[in-house]
Amino acid sequence: MRLFLIVASIYAPAIIQATQCIDADLILHRGNIYTGQTDQSFIGSIASKGAKITYVGKVLSDAEIACSDAEVINLNGKYVFPGFTDAHGHLKGIGYRELTLNLQGISSLNETLQVVRSYISTKEEGEWVIGRGWIDKVWPEKRFPSRWDLDSFSPDNPVILERADGHAVVVNSVVLELAGIDKSTQDPQGGFIEKDQTGEPTGLLVDMAMNLIADLIPKLSRDNDKEAFLEGINRNVSLGWTQIHVPGGTFDDISILNEIKSENNLLQRVYFMVSDGEPADRLLENGPIIDPEHFLTVRAIKMYADGALGSRGAALLEKYSDYDGKGVFIFLEDETKPRLSKALIKGIQIGTHAIGDHGNRVVLDWYEEAFTQAKKNNELFISPRWRIEHSQNIKPEDQRRFVELSVIPSMQPSHAIGDLHFAVDRLGLERIDNAYAWRNLIDQGLIIAGGTDAPVEIGDPRIEFYAAVTRKDVDGYHGEGWNLHQRLSRLEALKMFTIWPAIASFEENIKGTIEVGKLADFSIFDQDLMSIPELEILESKNILTVVGGRVVYQD
Repeated sequence: MRLFLIVASIYAPAIIQATQCIDADLILHRGNIYTGQTDQSFIGSIASKGAKITYVGKVLSDAEIACSDAEVINLNGKYVFPGFTDAHGHLKGIGYRELTLNLQGISSLNETLQVVRSYISTKEEGEWVIGRGWIDKVWPEKRFPSRWDLDSFSPDNPVILERADGHAVVVNSVVLELAGIDKSTQDPQGGFIEKDQTGEPTGLLVDMAMNLIADLIPKLSRDNDKEAFLEGINRNVSLGWTQIHVPGGTFDDISILNEIKSENNLLQRVYFMVSDGEPADRLLENGPIIDPEHFLTVRAIKMYADGALGSRGAALLEKYSDYDGKGVFIFLEDETKPRLSKALIKGIQIGTHAIGDHGNRVVLDWYEEAFTQAKKNNELFISPRWRIEHSQNIKPEDQRRFVELSVIPSMQPSHAIGDLHFAVDRLGLERIDNAYAWRNLIDQGLIIAGGTDAPVEIGDPRIEFYAAVTRKDVDGYHGEGWNLHQRLSRLEALKMFTIWPAIASFEENIKGTIEVGKLADFSIFDQDLMSIPELEILESKNILTVVGGRVVYQD
């Protein structure tokens, strides 16, 4: 059941001879073209007709262009890459981050509280205050916020502040009282209520404990959701993303995206995973939804094995180095295993969130059991291409099982440069050897579908590319034991965001490289990401985004 991978280096750029007149809608002229198959570029032209590439090769002559009706964009040597794909990004969440109280990137707890205090001062008494994006990894205070921090300036407003990873919230005392959470409240399955030494809730609710307040939060409308999707789409294409894999959502989300598509505003392709539970059961009943235009495909289910490392919810085989616990498991065996079996029969992909070494092991165990049973029943698709989302901490023996089971690791390079500020504290130097092991996995023959996990992270392809090739934070820092040997080459980093996500979504025959007959999706930058000094990658700029032969962003 080995997943046969495309070895891009054996292919040469697909070049056809130009006719006297180029029959095209769009011509990208005099670009420095990386086809995505090698680490070499060439100065040439690309033409597309409709949604597909019809020509890629030498620079077209003035005569060949003059008799064409195509729109011609002279790139003057700028750098053309296959369209970049974010293989793990929460599209609606990206939009809501931009539309609500955004706490991302604030460098201290004190400054975060000042921003929240200022925001609350603009609200009416009793009005809910919801913020997103705080992260404690570089805070000098070295602690989570608490309800007592918030109470001093929010005596009358319910306040909920979501951690950037989406696996924890901190709330004030008003919210705890409304939810009836006190010293006697028990932890729910798959989550926990942080309490101080006296047993009092601190206001931090981790993973499934967040559900204890979910019904209290004012419901967002469909119009709110549509606005968030549009905001996320427009932001993404401005950065050069031509496709996003959305890890989890509802059929209401799919309906909104279909509406946006019908209005000609779905500017990037969406590969959609429905959430576990009712949406999963509905997809399992009706089967995949394949869009012939390849803009909105629904053929996967997103599951959750455990929580996040930062909030100490990731499931570990041994206790955390800085906490007396091993994390939490979120999914339930008796609910999950039947869905895995049905998914194999229906040809539906599974992508399971797993971060801790125990979480990854259990997912591999359950996948293997499902594969084995399906083989016995002659129900196994040749290559189901099931994924593990994040795949952050994996024992060496389990890394080998990824290969044996043909499981695709879906990983986000920026986690390794963000988490370096706390991961060693959580895991210790011995276990950190098994974390963010990109090089190990690739060297064993695997592909890695590269994503961002935005809005957990910034969601910028430049940061992800830089993180993959440097394994350092944006200031060039790396800590003790950070295993720089796990860094990738620039060609491997390019594949992480082009051909490898295409394979991970069954689309390698239509996208992922610049070849005649494939979709005309391009990300065009002002600098050569494949050769400029490392820190200059972060200063480069996306100047043109093309999806299906249509210019969807131009600087």
